Amino acid sequence: MTRDRTGRTTRKALATMAVAVSLATAACGIAPATEGRDASTLVIDTTNYPSTLDPGQQYDTDSYSVYRNIFDPLLRRDPKTNELKPSIATSWSQLDPKTWKFAIRPGVTFSDGSPLTAADAAFSLNRILDKSFGSQQYANFSVVSQALAEGPDLIVRTSVPSPTLLSYLTTLSVVPEAYVKKVGDKEFAAKPIGSGPYVVVSATAGSEIVLRVNPTWWGPAPQVRSAVFRAVPNVASRVADLQSRKADLVTTLTPDAADQITRDPKLSVLSTPTERVAYVAFNTINGGAVNDPRVRRAIAAAINYDALIKNLQRGYAKPINSLLSPLAFGYDTSLPDNRYDPATANRLIDEAGVRGATVVMATSPSFNPQIVQAIQADLAAVGLQVEIRNTDQATYLKKVQAPAHDWGAVRFGRWSCSCLDADGVIYPLFHTGTIWSSYSNPAFDKLVERARTVTDPAKRVELYNASFEILAAALPGIGLFQDYAIYGANSRVGWTPDAQESFFLTDMKVS
Repeated sequence: MTRDRTGRTTRKALATMAVAVSLATAACGIAPATEGRDASTLVIDTTNYPSTLDPGQQYDTDSYSVYRNIFDPLLRRDPKTNELKPSIATSWSQLDPKTWKFAIRPGVTFSDGSPLTAADAAFSLNRILDKSFGSQQYANFSVVSQALAEGPDLIVRTSVPSPTLLSYLTTLSVVPEAYVKKVGDKEFAAKPIGSGPYVVVSATAGSEIVLRVNPTWWGPAPQVRSAVFRAVPNVASRVADLQSRKADLVTTLTPDAADQITRDPKLSVLSTPTERVAYVAFNTINGGAVNDPRVRRAIAAAINYDALIKNLQRGYAKPINSLLSPLAFGYDTSLPDNRYDPATANRLIDEAGVRGATVVMATSPSFNPQIVQAIQADLAAVGLQVEIRNTDQATYLKKVQAPAHDWGAVRFGRWSCSCLDADGVIYPLFHTGTIWSSYSNPAFDKLVERARTVTDPAKRVELYNASFEILAAALPGIGLFQDYAIYGANSRVGWTPDAQESFFLTDMKVS
């Protein structure tokens, strides 16, 4: 008989009970109250309700922060060193330049009691590669030609030698093939079953999701026994919740909000520089005035980058010279910094004949409205009117990723691939035909495609340098600054955020 850590009952029995509770509470629409919670429960305010709990679909921060605790990744990174470490794969080896073998951890079960196998890992990757599935992560894994199980091992074959495969596999969550096929993708996203340290107890659409520790998880017992993720779009409300002790941890704070928190000796700001970049991207396919590269250059010259960093970010950002964080492989330190030059912006606006034109700027409550409004003011100062369209994150993502490219002219975003590599930024954002890209340039495509096939770091650097030269000339997007993650926490929370913004509850302590 297989027993859990306490030896009190079988893993399968405990898993079955956990799932039964989860499905029953979800079906009844029960939303557990946060009042009177015990010391092992963590209440977390996030900006948005997750757009999905299917880890093969979206990759936005609010979804990722929740579902990464329900599912196990194939590989992990050490939060302090960024080195790769085992998770569901206990070891890995390269059989030839295009073939990798991963030993799947034995004895792992999903929370319904079914065993996790190499076939589940292969299925998890293959469904992302199915274009009809519409995964946001397709670009990350598009070099994979085949994933299959060979006994207890996962075999991954790539179409070309891949220098980034292992990095991306830290973002691959393993899902149960049999359950997904039985209930379908829609039902799976509503009632997910994973092998991770937590199970879903209840989900109140648009409001909150409650997780409880998975008693059959293969790893060390987490100190956080349950967590309540609450969608609180207004940053002032998140701060108020933290100050009133309704929340223990709040995410995505602005510097102004951080200043408020530091005034309370029982609260603290948890912050770290990340691989995430704040940026604006242009719709060069269906964007009206910004189809003209002169207008894009004018916008780049109109933005006061130093003011954004100094006055609005106030120490929670660093300058960048491209749409990439200095933490990532491929960052070219020789590129010139962004230059604020309103005279040039005015000249280009007049040359393009668009003075007084209105451009639509897409954004969501996940992003700091002060940054968006500052950019709006900068553009108004050089003769462009900006109409801000602020929609919830799920709608924003759906619109931006639609093939019609009708989301507007300019959009604000904060991008992280959790891969520490240029490939995970400029390929999905700008390669022709990816769901994020509203730009097409065959010369750029060839360079970034080639960079995905070269394992020599020096050669990859050359290819990325040439890629960024094209981007600097065409300007399909502008890097604004290297972003810092800013969280607020009360004194009972012990946690150090990392550059990948992993948000694993198992890394957190509560007192």
